[in-house]
Amino acid sequence: MITLEQVSMSYKGTPTPAVRDLDLDIPRGCFFALIGESGSGKTTTLHLINRLIEPGSGRVLMEGIDLRALDPSILRRGMGFVFQAIGLFPHLTVAENVGITPRLLGWPKARIDARVDELLELVHLPLTAFRNRFPAALSGGQQQRVGVARALAAQPKIMLMDEPFGALDPLIRDDLASEYLAIHRALGLTTIMVTHDITEAFLLADRVAVMREGRIAQTGTPRELLAAPADDFVRSMIDTPRRHARRLAEAMGAVGPA
Repeated sequence: MITLEQVSMSYKGTPTPAVRDLDLDIPRGCFFALIGESGSGKTTTLHLINRLIEPGSGRVLMEGIDLRALDPSILRRGMGFVFQAIGLFPHLTVAENVGITPRLLGWPKARIDARVDELLELVHLPLTAFRNRFPAALSGGQQQRVGVARALAAQPKIMLMDEPFGALDPLIRDDLASEYLAIHRALGLTTIMVTHDITEAFLLADRVAVMREGRIAQTGTPRELLAAPADDFVRSMIDTPRRHARRLAEAMGAVGPA
């Protein structure tokens, strides 16, 4: 569905490319995770897909169509985008935040209202309690649920997610990630998620790309990466959850049974 062909891109004033000779193929319906160290090019790759930035060379394709042939604003309205900072409009209610893209698309009010109600139910925010609240009255987890609902409002087939759960408390993060995975499957979405959390990537994604210095170090299913890391860098990255699990087991053993 989404293909990057030999894509390179450099930010003005920086000598090192943010991404270099990037090749990716993301199938329709896939939950695809990009992992890697800070500065490896993960978020740049996400922004190339919705044309927030343009490649210096190479092509980004959707269904075989070069994205440069499409109007950027129309393209972005057809993609959901969820990011860590959430970015709700503080002067708008929850319902108004969720319905903003359909309003820009000219949907009639009755259709917008019905879509808002449907989505708030989908992300487990009861209408009577949340529809008319303002963002300042919401917890971080509730705000991110609104962010997910807003990203889904115009019925996109593609969801881009940049550290969507990174700022949340661990329990809320796990719950919301699991709920989003259920939404992804139920709606048949194609999801591309950037995350620093390798465990999160392996639990959620069908396929994972490990990025290093603007390149793809390895792409595969979580099982494939665990079974046969391509090099020492990939091995070191994917060993992180194992090390955490061993330390946790040792700590629990030291404490003893409850």
